[in-house]
Amino acid sequence: MQKLTGLERMLKTIKLQEPDIVPHFDGIDKRVRDAIMRDTNASYEDFIEFLDIDGIVIIDRVYTWSYENLGISKSGRQVKRCQWGATIQFTAEETGIPVEPAIKSEKDLDSYVPPDPNLPWRYEWLKQLVKRFKGQRAIIVGCTDVFDVAKENLLGDTQYYKAMVKNPDFIDRANEIALNYQLQYVKNCIDIGADIIFVNGDWAMTEGPMVSREFIKRFVAPPFQKIVEYAHSRGVPCLKHTDGNIWPIYDVIIDAGADGIHPIDPMAGMDIGEAKAKFGDKVCLLGNVSCAFSLVSGTTEEVRQETKEVIRKAGKGGGLICMSSNSIHSGVKPENYLAMVETIHEYGTYPLEEHFNNLVEAGSGIW
Repeated sequence: MQKLTGLERMLKTIKLQEPDIVPHFDGIDKRVRDAIMRDTNASYEDFIEFLDIDGIVIIDRVYTWSYENLGISKSGRQVKRCQWGATIQFTAEETGIPVEPAIKSEKDLDSYVPPDPNLPWRYEWLKQLVKRFKGQRAIIVGCTDVFDVAKENLLGDTQYYKAMVKNPDFIDRANEIALNYQLQYVKNCIDIGADIIFVNGDWAMTEGPMVSREFIKRFVAPPFQKIVEYAHSRGVPCLKHTDGNIWPIYDVIIDAGADGIHPIDPMAGMDIGEAKAKFGDKVCLLGNVSCAFSLVSGTTEEVRQETKEVIRKAGKGGGLICMSSNSIHSGVKPENYLAMVETIHEYGTYPLEEHFNNLVEAGSGIW
């Protein structure tokens, strides 16, 4: 097969067709990038080219949200107010932890002024990526899930969950605020040149979904589906990230129109071979080399073996983007991430039968 560009490779894989090589991208912490490049001045774009990665992702809350510095907490953590009005504490990672929501009661929504998605500065880096990579590598825009924004930043977990039962209109209003922003943000990104939309936000935990299947279908899936439908109306695929055990709700995600699901969480007992056998004929799978264990504390050989096993289980026929099980965070050993990428390039070439026996057939029910 003729060598594809990173963009061609990604799009073909998302369409459940065999590319030339299993594609790869990831969210990669700057500390890992700098260690590999041995250059703290190298840009993210330089790193992508250095390792020949198929796409680059913009995480919206890291690169396009505004924050106001509030000082340092008693525990020594930096505290900021995000553009939605929530108080966020930051650790060593690039994404923070919401500790106080913006909205204290439903009455607050009457006077709430949402952030403006049309501010030009939000799109400066995207424009640079389009100029440098358009048509060659996939330009992937991360879009925080409406459920995440409304639950964590606007209402807070406790208020959101209680209102699901006692005041569903409150949830609908909060969801609508977040959805209107994200739809405009997605539109602007596609207008500029984004190739793929990647909706990030967990619907599940290790034990199972965060709320009942009924509530997932009533409150959580519909806003996501509207983002998917808009992206599809523009000819752009839409991927969904959610950690956790999604066995009880994977069909809801697929029915909402997702073109891919990330990361098929191994920490939650999700086996990517089982996922391939059960629903790999319906949706692209993204994952799932462990960034909790092997990439953090394993040897390079253990990472290579796990990466090969992911490809064996989920790569047949296309439909696999081989990635970490969440992100390449600051705790990942740089040499282990390199081992994963090198293994994908070495053993991810099609036909996979040249490298593996016992490949899992998509939709076969056998793994």
